[in-house]
Amino acid sequence: MPNSSYLTLSFFTTLLALAVMMLGAYVRLSDAGLGCPDWPGCYGQIQAPTTPSDIHAANAAYPERPVDQSKAWKEMAHRYLAGTLGLGILALAVLAWRRRHEPGQLLAVPLALVAVVVFQALLGMWTVTLLVKPAVVTAHLLGGLLTAALLWWLTLRQGPWLTNPPPPRLRRLRPWAWAGLGILVVQISLGGWTSTNYAAMGCTEFPTCYGGLWWPTTDFKEAFVLWRGVGVDYEFGVLDSAARTAIHLTHRLGALLTLAVLGLLGWQVVRRARNREQRGVGWALLLVLGMQIGLGIANVIAQLPLPVAVAHNGGAALLVLVLLTLLHQLKPRTLAVPAPAALGAGGAAGQTR
Repeated sequence: MPNSSYLTLSFFTTLLALAVMMLGAYVRLSDAGLGCPDWPGCYGQIQAPTTPSDIHAANAAYPERPVDQSKAWKEMAHRYLAGTLGLGILALAVLAWRRRHEPGQLLAVPLALVAVVVFQALLGMWTVTLLVKPAVVTAHLLGGLLTAALLWWLTLRQGPWLTNPPPPRLRRLRPWAWAGLGILVVQISLGGWTSTNYAAMGCTEFPTCYGGLWWPTTDFKEAFVLWRGVGVDYEFGVLDSAARTAIHLTHRLGALLTLAVLGLLGWQVVRRARNREQRGVGWALLLVLGMQIGLGIANVIAQLPLPVAVAHNGGAALLVLVLLTLLHQLKPRTLAVPAPAALGAGGAAGQTR
């Protein structure tokens, strides 16, 4: 089993990944995604321009996007934090490689994380160079979520948590949990598409959409065009009202399906668990699910206040982590200890599942 320092690094890197996601949501929702029009620097510098001469030079180099210091610093803070996360993931991978022959040490997940974070950096660059194209920004959001999910899975599978075997009736929920995770990922993708197309206010009322209508004029054909060519500036959106309404309504319908599936799953976990530890994961799922639905409704009623919108992004990530915790609980990772004869013969350490 990996030592406590590795687990500590894995846990805090997970927290850092969540912080990067939340800061990224804040940058996007405060319209600062193009606060720096180039990458990886900002107006050709390692930091946002601050002095009058730097600002003058930046404005001359990018006349189409004059310096907004507030937005530029938000964007650079996100890049600095993401870079720190990358270093943490690299450290986990190096340590895992050095300890790859130790019993219980996972190697595939840390190496996969390195690949994911490299691709995330490319998506971050394309977010800027392709002018916040919705397909790229949504993929960037999902990449951040995948990073946090893999880090949490690594922490769970390497640690001594929730290792009690579940009763058979609880274990039978595993396919349902995997299905719930798949539905949740689709719903988060729809949420990303809603945000990146500026469709969060496609409906301004709840439970109706707007004007007292449940299903106003929509344009689903335009709503889900994934690629519109290169050179289009997507800041503040390019879709008309009908297309944005179609996206918003689709996200609402997805929320209803997610609520039904995950709500039933959480309740079944609570009913079938045989101890407080196992039951707690079910209650956590129900609590976070309720909070997330409440934040989504509050976004509409309060006209998308920034703190609530950012918290809604964080709630989506928490739901994924709780579902991963449930999946870990339904099939705990056990370490096979080699028999004494095998050890005496120089046999390899047992593998894990």
